[in-house]
Amino acid sequence: MTPSMDLGRLRADFPILERRIRGRPLVYLDSAATSQKPQAVIDALVDCYRNYNANVHRGVYSISEEATEKYEGARDKVQGLIGAAKRESIVFVRSTTEAINLVAYSWGRQNIGPGDEILLTEMEHHSNLVPWQILAAEKGAVLRHLSVSEEGTLDLDEARRLITERTKLVGVAHMSNVLGTINPVKELGRLAHQAGAVMLVDGAQSVPHLPVDVRDLDCDFLAASGHKMLGPTGIGFLYGKTELLESMPPFMGGGDMISQVWLDHASYNDLPWKFEAGTPNFADAIGLGVAVDYLQAIGMDVIREHEKQLTAYALGTLGELPDVQVHGPRDIDIRGGAVSFCLGDVHPHDLAQVLDQEGVCIRAGHHCCHPLMRKLGVSATARASFYLYNTENEVDVLVSSLDKARAMFGQFGPAGN
Repeated sequence: MTPSMDLGRLRADFPILERRIRGRPLVYLDSAATSQKPQAVIDALVDCYRNYNANVHRGVYSISEEATEKYEGARDKVQGLIGAAKRESIVFVRSTTEAINLVAYSWGRQNIGPGDEILLTEMEHHSNLVPWQILAAEKGAVLRHLSVSEEGTLDLDEARRLITERTKLVGVAHMSNVLGTINPVKELGRLAHQAGAVMLVDGAQSVPHLPVDVRDLDCDFLAASGHKMLGPTGIGFLYGKTELLESMPPFMGGGDMISQVWLDHASYNDLPWKFEAGTPNFADAIGLGVAVDYLQAIGMDVIREHEKQLTAYALGTLGELPDVQVHGPRDIDIRGGAVSFCLGDVHPHDLAQVLDQEGVCIRAGHHCCHPLMRKLGVSATARASFYLYNTENEVDVLVSSLDKARAMFGQFGPAGN
């Protein structure tokens, strides 16, 4: 049996949850966009800037060595979280977006040519679409896309048809930020490797919410963002198999990514520093390491179980509201806590503004997924997304606020009529 967590004690670790909005308790349901931060992460940032703020790798004095030790220690923590075999396979970047662009720029420009195919899906975030569109246009490559079913899932049979000897890369979101779908990336990776292709996993939504083991998935690349997993903004990481990273040219040139520099040429540093040009964002990396400590202390399996229960409760209660259409799978075993929905013909932006009056924070818009919105036949959706600090009571507040919104817009009768 999966152990449970003390939710009341856990929520006390997040100072922002004590806020009141217009006299009402803050109900934060937008963790798919960015998560809140525990006091331990906030304290780690303050401690860094107050007590050992110094550039890493370059100083031989005490506080520089302390900063370097903690910065590289954060890399070890990320390695442990995702089960990577080697610490040098973890490259610090600003975000999932930068990580995917790094792969497209460095690996893609070296390995993709005219007529080669890149297979993505209809549910990808723009961060895993646009870099490949740019690359395909530059190299004369072809983009293919796995379709999304009415249930919000991918079809492995279609994948078997589309992955051929022409396929060079398969890039898939592990968990959809709109549908909550947990995609079968391990199976897709196996198909990719059978065809000689490389597998990239967008882990922005999965790494914060469920156990992820890159060796079990056997993915070639995995990208994630720190701010979605209790860490600071402006820090993320790329995991890559070391043999691939070794073969790739640098993403940017500058200090620290070099070994020796002459006036007309240079040699490059070892992994992972070859891809970390300039002064790194060491303070936020250290904060990310503390966030990883926090997640590990709870247990990713415990977090996943809590979110499954909360999402099941939310799907059930939202399903009782008239005129609410929820998108994504109903099978809780293959979905995460991002729940997108529409309320009649009320625009999601209007709905979000009304809910804000109740202290409820939800997302409204296209969620950086224009093609998926077109597939769903909508211009935008409202989205409530849950994390380890959310409660069933907050779901109840969401539902009651939606009922108030229905009455305010005057298009529907009260719930139950």
